[in-house]
Amino acid sequence: MADRMVLTGARVVLPTGVVENGRVTVEGTRIAGHAPADAPCVDLSGHWLVPGFVDMHNHGGGGASFTSGSAEDVLTGVRTHHEHGTTTTVASTVTGDMDFLTRRAGFLSELVEQGDLAGIHFEGPFISPCRKGAHSGELLRDPDPAEVRKLLDAARGTARMVTLATELPGGIESVRLLAEHGVIAAVGHTDATYEQTVAAIDAGATVATHLFNAMPALGHRAPGPIAALLEDERVTVELINDGTHLHPAALELAFHRAGAARVAFITDAMDAAGFGDGVYHLGPLEVEVTEGVARLVEGGSIAGSTLTLDTAFRRAATVDGLPVEDVVQAISANPARLLGLHDRVGSIEPGKDADLVVLDADFMLKGVMRKGAWVVEP
Repeated sequence: MADRMVLTGARVVLPTGVVENGRVTVEGTRIAGHAPADAPCVDLSGHWLVPGFVDMHNHGGGGASFTSGSAEDVLTGVRTHHEHGTTTTVASTVTGDMDFLTRRAGFLSELVEQGDLAGIHFEGPFISPCRKGAHSGELLRDPDPAEVRKLLDAARGTARMVTLATELPGGIESVRLLAEHGVIAAVGHTDATYEQTVAAIDAGATVATHLFNAMPALGHRAPGPIAALLEDERVTVELINDGTHLHPAALELAFHRAGAARVAFITDAMDAAGFGDGVYHLGPLEVEVTEGVARLVEGGSIAGSTLTLDTAFRRAATVDGLPVEDVVQAISANPARLLGLHDRVGSIEPGKDADLVVLDADFMLKGVMRKGAWVVEP
């Protein structure tokens, strides 16, 4: 008989709400519906028990890059985020030439097939030179549907999302192609108008890549992409809740307008996440991290983040004052749904993977379980 344990005493966040003094049974790698009376118990009184976090936009961590590192580097980054509660990770690339990106797609797809990653997100090269952020301008290109299809083919069914500046030539056609293949078309690194963004959503775009960042600001005469993305019920907006990328008022605006059901917390993490200050590379560009803030050495643009999702959770529940149920929805359930993984992860329910995070009363991480095994012992 598979190993069983019962986690008792915690405030458990379920899809139906918070259960005080809850009991969650783990059998093998999954959450079970019940356990025998003599099953061993782990007392989590005074703690929260929430589903493992799902990060759909992440470039690396632990000093390792998903964009350019070896298999062991990628696994180092994945393990680093496991230790901070992210039990499901999508590997995000940055802009490179097409030959490199197709090779990288094939390499990362093997790690997806092994179960180490949940998919691939291509951020670039199909983005606006006006809003390129920490992407190499000389490698940018218009979103030619044939080249988008080339990336999808190289990923062998593991591509989950492609970020596009949909106003560029070929943008709308590429959105339609992605939608037809069941891949998320995300509007980001864009200089689009409000009207152009509406057209992209109508064509099938369903995600806003790190809303507010790398796009025109919200204007009262030219509302731009932010208004279009916030107002449409078909769109989920990514938010980087690290206190650097967003003012708390911007986060509150997004939650107020979109609602918890349409927000996905992400890290947009680069190598330095969980590792420390220093000089790193994001693709071909040099990045300096000082006091946890990553900026390009040349030009000073913010270059991803050093965020981990346990910090994003704690900030959302304390600084931003969001209900814990809403934070769980944004950090676990919504990204799992978008990635098509909601039957396995994203909530605490019988039959799903035993991916769980233990937080204390102040929302400090105290334990992490992935597929029934403790990554961090509570």
